[in-house]
Amino acid sequence: MIERKERGKKIFDILKNSEKPVSGTYLADLFNVSRQVIVQDIAILKAQNNDIISTNRGYKLFSKGIKKIIKVRHDDSEIRTELNEIVDFGATVEDVFVIHETYGKIRVELNIKSRRDVELLIEKINSKFSKPLKNLTSSFHYHTIVAENENILNEVENRLREIGILVEE
Repeated sequence: MIERKERGKKIFDILKNSEKPVSGTYLADLFNVSRQVIVQDIAILKAQNNDIISTNRGYKLFSKGIKKIIKVRHDDSEIRTELNEIVDFGATVEDVFVIHETYGKIRVELNIKSRRDVELLIEKINSKFSKPLKNLTSSFHYHTIVAENENILNEVENRLREIGILVEE
């Protein structure tokens, strides 16, 4: 049996990637635990400020705000600038993905909401032997941006356009 913390992360990932509610019974069967254990796991996830709602059909993430996918291009030295510009407007960088000619879509969850999150990502990039995902596709990459309203998304796009990072399609 996997530990509660790891199970919680997997439950969150399942909820995040599901468009429909996920039943507690399904989760219990998947992790070979009781339904009550899943109820406790969900309670812990909620206590960690995850917006999970319970419906009569199961659990799902409550989506706040609106999403937009943007295409961008910049060099490695501009990663901090790009992400800080986005979060400074109050938007969240949900993910980064590339469309690889051979492998198709390669996506990584980021969930960057603040300058602190940006710095933590930059530290990870600088401390590892790996390169940013964008380097697989001549620096072209995409972000799913989540914001409270359309005005914030427009401000983000305008700013990224001003600094020459946004790719117009």
